[in-house]
Amino acid sequence: MSVAHVPPIASPIHSEIDFERPGKQVGHLRLPHSVHRSAYGWLPIPIASIASTASTGRGDGPAVLVMAGNHGDEYEGQILVSRLIREVAAEHVRGRLILLPMANYPAAQAGLRTSPLDGGNLNRSFPGDPRGTPTQVIADYIERSLLPRVDVVIDLHSGGSSLQYHGATLFAQADPDPVRHRRVLDAVAAFGLPHGVINESPNPVGLLAAARRNGVLGLLTELGGAGTVDTAVLDSAWQGTLHLLGHLGVLEGPLVPPGPPHDTRLLRVDRGRHYVYAYDDGVFEPLVQLGERVEAGQPAARLHTPERPEREPVTVHFPAGGLVICKRVPALTQRGDCLYQLADGLPSTYS
Repeated sequence: MSVAHVPPIASPIHSEIDFERPGKQVGHLRLPHSVHRSAYGWLPIPIASIASTASTGRGDGPAVLVMAGNHGDEYEGQILVSRLIREVAAEHVRGRLILLPMANYPAAQAGLRTSPLDGGNLNRSFPGDPRGTPTQVIADYIERSLLPRVDVVIDLHSGGSSLQYHGATLFAQADPDPVRHRRVLDAVAAFGLPHGVINESPNPVGLLAAARRNGVLGLLTELGGAGTVDTAVLDSAWQGTLHLLGHLGVLEGPLVPPGPPHDTRLLRVDRGRHYVYAYDDGVFEPLVQLGERVEAGQPAARLHTPERPEREPVTVHFPAGGLVICKRVPALTQRGDCLYQLADGLPSTYS
């Protein structure tokens, strides 16, 4: 018995933005959301397009997607993308900027990492599903409707409520093609964040993997975190974003700074060695701080159990040496929680 082929269906999301029009447009992606309160309702995902006024298409420049709110409790990127929408004028754009400040709108509206509607983690939901939950539908729209329109995607993350990064870090993926890999390294340097992490393979359900599937250069930041906004990190990321957009050729004029905010130090994160996890429940006492260099076997943290005060705390050790680039924020910790992320120097073959 043969099984009938089911053709792919169109996304249920409707865009108020015409991606072929020149000039600046600000509107919403309408995600249908039928609930008891509102049978024919929709979720308003903010979006903007700023395109060259030189022609009705992309002009003579690239198309770039800058997005934030992939995780809703990460605020720095939401501020940066909103500022781009306000301050970038169409006459200074060559090509097109697509700006998405609250990509997972339900999560961002609630200030949560994941969506309160379906528990969905957008950056673990690609390639998505147009028939699926709200988070899966958003992932599908980004992968099938937005990424094919652009040459570059910049996804602005931070540590959110549970993690804090050491200043600002940019993540990118190594490319086996030397010409494309040089483009990756040049973009990392143009962004100019203090740390640039180059990894070999992206998480297959994350945004960077979606970018690779679409032949798009993908960059992902981690800007501070701890559920707060650090002004110095924000200022550095603003300068870096503008300088990168100028380097890519999509932005010109007075907003583009003369140089990047920092000289970037290239690093690598090894998934097998550079994550430190709790294997016990307890109260997390960090023994090292962000920016410190540590050695393999060095004590990393103590996990206390106040409900059994006679017990000695459990000491957690670093499985490898490296630079501490990320640390857990909440003290109350469960088995399986990430306590630290390390990075070390990049092999010469990457650069």
